[in-house]
Amino acid sequence: MMASDVRKYVEAALEKLTPAKAQEMARSLVQGQGKEQVSKVAQDLLEWSHRNRERIVELVQREVKAQLKTLGVATRDDVDALKKRVRELERAAGPKPRAAKKTTAKSPAKKTTA
Repeated sequence: MMASDVRKYVEAALEKLTPAKAQEMARSLVQGQGKEQVSKVAQDLLEWSHRNRERIVELVQREVKAQLKTLGVATRDDVDALKKRVRELERAAGPKPRAAKKTTAKSPAKKTTA
């Protein structure tokens, strides 16, 4: 297997491998073998590519979460828990007092003397 072949397989792990591309890669792997063998290898390549993409996504998500935690950034779950706690405290405190309406007294109209 040549370095270019290895590069193709690594790239397949990082990108979404199409069935056509999997078939092409399988043909290059099993030159001279039957159609069933090519189909099996293509299916194996598709599954391998899918699993590796999922692993990479999980790895990146874990790293991002770790970095956010290090920086002290609240997660969505943290914010949701705080919202829930605030609602509970508001209920426990009772109804909000109503603000008194402000009325403005009208000043008598000034008469102009000519």
